[in-house]
Amino acid sequence: MKKASVKKNNSNMRAEYDLSKLKGGVRGKYYRQATAGTNLVLIEPEMAEIFPDTESVNRALKLLADTAQSATGKSNRRRVQGRR
Repeated sequence: MKKASVKKNNSNMRAEYDLSKLKGGVRGKYYRQATAGTNLVLIEPEMAEIFPDTESVNRALKLLADTAQSATGKSNRRRVQGRR
């Protein structure tokens, strides 16, 4: 049994939206530019209540990183290869 093709009713679209002009689109064209320098991290809802925005998350992570570095005695600098 064949399914009847369902045509979308575009009668609610305005006349100035000419869909025939929307040819040649490229999927993901700006993906790399949009994600450059961005790390998306999903956190649990309980954590989202504690850290409601980017600034609070970054502040907490910097504090944690500083604490971990001071506890291990490691500095933030990279060593030049060959020197100690």
